[in-house]
Amino acid sequence: MITLNKIKHHYGEKVLYDGLDATITSRDHIGLVGSNGSGKTTLLKILMGEIEANHGSIEKSEYVNIGYLPQDGIQTSGRTLFKEAETAFGDILKLQDKLAKAEEVMLEMDTNTEEYYDLIDLMGEWEQRLEEYQPDRIKSKIERILTGIGFELSDMDRDTGEFSGGWQMRIALAKLLLKSPSLIILDEPTNHLDIRSQSWVENYLKNYQGALIVISHDKAFLDTVSNKTFELKLGALNIYKGNYSHYLNESQKKLEVLRKAFANQQKEIRETKDFINKFRSNVKKASLVQSRIKQLEKLQLITIPKEEKKIFFRFPKPPPSSAKVITIKELHKAYGSNIVFNGLNLRIDNGDRIAVVGVNGAGKSTLARIMADQEPYQSGTVEIGINTVISYFAQSQAEDLNPNNSVLEEVEIAAAKSGNQEANPRSALGALLFSGDAALKKNHVLSGGEKNRVALCKMLMQSANCLILDEPTNHLDLKSKAVLQDAINAFEGTVILVSHDRSFLDGVVNKVLEVSKGSMRMLTCNVSEYIQRIESEMETK
Repeated sequence: MITLNKIKHHYGEKVLYDGLDATITSRDHIGLVGSNGSGKTTLLKILMGEIEANHGSIEKSEYVNIGYLPQDGIQTSGRTLFKEAETAFGDILKLQDKLAKAEEVMLEMDTNTEEYYDLIDLMGEWEQRLEEYQPDRIKSKIERILTGIGFELSDMDRDTGEFSGGWQMRIALAKLLLKSPSLIILDEPTNHLDIRSQSWVENYLKNYQGALIVISHDKAFLDTVSNKTFELKLGALNIYKGNYSHYLNESQKKLEVLRKAFANQQKEIRETKDFINKFRSNVKKASLVQSRIKQLEKLQLITIPKEEKKIFFRFPKPPPSSAKVITIKELHKAYGSNIVFNGLNLRIDNGDRIAVVGVNGAGKSTLARIMADQEPYQSGTVEIGINTVISYFAQSQAEDLNPNNSVLEEVEIAAAKSGNQEANPRSALGALLFSGDAALKKNHVLSGGEKNRVALCKMLMQSANCLILDEPTNHLDLKSKAVLQDAINAFEGTVILVSHDRSFLDGVVNKVLEVSKGSMRMLTCNVSEYIQRIESEMETK
C-alpha cells in the first residue's frame, strides 16, 4: 500500500533518519514509538506529503487516502455538532443531491431521447455507489460514534463553537472515523479522551478494517490497537511484528543475543591477537600468523547500539503524616450557574493511592485544585490533616514556567520558596537529563516533554507527604512514564492522581475516585478493574 525507500532527513547537523525502509500494508495497525525528539511526528508529516525528506522516496498506491488527527489545534464553529459530523460523508451527500436534481430534470425530459436513457444509466451508477455507502445508516453511524467518544444525544443540535479545545479534538476524531480512510494516522489521540471514551475508541480501532498508524505514550492503548511496532531509535527504524509489549520483549531478547555475540567476538579477537603476538617471530608459523591477520582484517565487527539517556529521580522522603490527610464535608462549588459539586463529602487517608477519573468537565481538576488550596469554593469545609504537607502538580504547570528564566533559575527559585535545606537543584536537574549547558537553556525554547520534566523537578525541591498530580504524564514518553511510576511507588506518602492513562495508573493506584456530574464514589480497585465494572453495569441496565 505504502513503501518507504531509503528515507533520510536531518535538521541542521541533527540526523533524524539515516535511510529508513518500510512497507505499510492495508491491514497493518502500527504503533510508532521512540523517545521524544526521535522524529515520530516528522515521519508522519513526510508520509502525508507535508514535509519532503532530504533523500529517498515514498511509493503510494493510487487508491490510498489518508486521514490524519494532529495533537491539537483544530477548531470548528457555525454548524451543529450533527451537521459538522455529517460533513465526513461529503461524497455521499453530493451523490444524494445529484440524484435529487436528476429526478427533477427527468420529469421535464422527453422519454424517447437518448439523453433520457443516459441519465437513467448514470443515476443507476450513483444509486449503486450510495448502496455501498449505506446512506440510510448515516444518522445511526454519526450518533454511535459521537456518543462513543463522550458526547450526549442532547449535544447534537449545539453549535460546535460552544465546545472547548478538548471536545473540538473529539469532533475531529469522530469525523475521521466516519470517513473510514484506507490509512488513519493518529498523533496522541488519547490526550483529549477520558477513561470511558478511550476504552470505546480502543475497541473501535482494534476492529478497524483499514490501516492505522498511532503515536501514543499510552502503553495499554498501543497494546490494544496495534499488531506491528515501528521503533525510531538513533536514526534507524526497527520493525517488530506485534504490539508494544511484544516489541519490548523482542527488543530485549534481540539486545541480549547481540551482547552475547559481541562478547564471543571480542573473545575470538583477543585469542587471535594473542596467537599473532605469540608466533609473530616464529618462521614456521608465519603462514598461520598471516592467515590470522587477514582473518582479523575481514572480520565484520559487532557493535552494541548506544543506550539513549534515561531520566531517574525520587521524591524527597516525606515527613510523618497524620491518619487523616484531607477531609471534605458538604462542599459546594459552582462557576456561575454551572454547579460542579453540591454537598460533596470525601475522606483521604494516609497511604491512599487514588486515581481520579471521570468525563471531561466533571470537575476532576477543580477538585485537585481545591484540595491543593489553589481554588476557592462557595461553602463547606476542606480540612487538611495536622501534619499534612501537600505538593501539587498542576495540569498547566509546564506552561506556567517563566519563559525568561533558565531551567536552573526556575528550579533554584522553587527550592528557595520551599525552605528545604536538603534540596539540590543541580543534582535533581542532572537526574532529569538537564546536566551541564542543558540546565542553562531558557524555558521558552524547551519542548513539551522538557517543560514537564522541569515542572517535576520543581516538585522535588519540596519535602511533602501528599502528592496531588494533575495529568503529570502529558508530553512524557513511555520510558519517562515508567520512571515516574517507579518514583511514585517508592514514595511512602499519599498520592492523588488525575489522569486518563490506564497503564500508568494501574501500576500505582489502589483506589479509584469516580467524579461525575452530581455524584462521586470511591472504589477499591485499579483502573482496568474499574472499566470492567463500568462495562458490566452498563450491560445490566
